[in-house]
Amino acid sequence: MRKIVAAAMVSIDGVMQAPGGPDEDKASGFKYGGWVPPHWGEELSAVMNEQFSEAFDLLLGRRTYDIFAAYWPHFEADPKASDFDALSVKIAQTFDRITKYVATHHPGTLAWQNSEALGSDVVGRLRRLKQEQGPMLLTQGSSDLLQQLLAADLVDELRLTIFPLVLGKGKRFFGAGTSPCGFRLVKSDVTKNGVITAHYERDGDVKTGDF
Repeated sequence: MRKIVAAAMVSIDGVMQAPGGPDEDKASGFKYGGWVPPHWGEELSAVMNEQFSEAFDLLLGRRTYDIFAAYWPHFEADPKASDFDALSVKIAQTFDRITKYVATHHPGTLAWQNSEALGSDVVGRLRRLKQEQGPMLLTQGSSDLLQQLLAADLVDELRLTIFPLVLGKGKRFFGAGTSPCGFRLVKSDVTKNGVITAHYERDGDVKTGDF
């Protein structure tokens, strides 16, 4: 059985749009692109290194796939280069090697090696993939795809990196169609920059009570 693990960087109010740079995603006039780098540091690098050291395949929406395909296969891997970064090279090499499952209407345009379209029935294909043996299916970005996963109750784990800012508007991790369910916190930490990392696992249905 394979698990779907939804990993995302979010603001306190749940916005996940364009964390990496000003031009990453300007949809709906979003003007705060690049809100993650000012909070980065060695602690978050260690979290990313741990996450990407596990066995996984990527599960991506088309916009995120295109962003990754334009960046990671071309990352500078020469240790003598002035901008050499060992963690980023490790991520780039891992992303190249693993399977990238992509939700797309244009499967013939997936040029990055080891890329595979999910087909017209994304939810059905993912239900079948979850029944197979293999590494976890890890999301990165892909806000539109996430809405499908959460609505169909397909997410087994959440790995959220929560940044100390409120963005007000933008694409959010949890949409109106999210299927109610319970989670339990299995690991958490706080960096010196005030960033919370929280790892949740599914814990059945929503439990209610009465005071």
